[in-house]
Amino acid sequence: MTKLRTRVNGSTRDYVYETIKKQIINGELEPETKISENEIATKLNVSRTPVREAFLKLAEEGLLGIYPQSGTFVAKIDLELVEEGRFIRENIEKAIVREACGTFDQDQLIELEKNLVMQELCLEKGSTSSLFELDEAFHQLLFEGCNKIYSLKIIREMNSHFDRVRMLSLASNHNWDVILSQHKAIFQYISENEPDLAEEVMAQHLKLVNFEKEELKSRYPGYFK
Repeated sequence: MTKLRTRVNGSTRDYVYETIKKQIINGELEPETKISENEIATKLNVSRTPVREAFLKLAEEGLLGIYPQSGTFVAKIDLELVEEGRFIRENIEKAIVREACGTFDQDQLIELEKNLVMQELCLEKGSTSSLFELDEAFHQLLFEGCNKIYSLKIIREMNSHFDRVRMLSLASNHNWDVILSQHKAIFQYISENEPDLAEEVMAQHLKLVNFEKEELKSRYPGYFK
């Protein structure tokens, strides 16, 4: 079943890459956890070659450290990469919401609003992982609506460390209400064709992590470089 799914949705290497990356971002694989090609290949029912290729790609993104004499380990969160990822996202997504204003049609606005309703439900239920996925989906809808999905793909490859901090923040119950209220404001300003206000809220939204880093370092000292 696993092999069939990987053939349908993409290469086996990509399947392994996405699976491990998600586990690292979600905190299922904590920093300094040792993993092996054999272990992952057996667990995912794939051969070692795509696992090795996925490991190399994850190492390029700074998510894994590969040490020939010691093994492969989940890397600690690099705050310099967090800031670089945040900076890139802020400046590109400000441009995205500006473009969305006045161009999104009713169907696109409805999709955003449906996403917000689901975010409210997850907030009530305290579902961290689902809220993170809906947050990602909200931003993806903005990129898709502006026909910039390839730009989003590039951003996601550079945002792994930024996403790890965001996930830690959500797991610590930080700013859930703030995140949702900012998403609602972005939606409102896009609906009302207010590009300056939409851009301002997006900038605030993506700066939230700056106010959380020190507290998260204190709470999870072993997670950071």
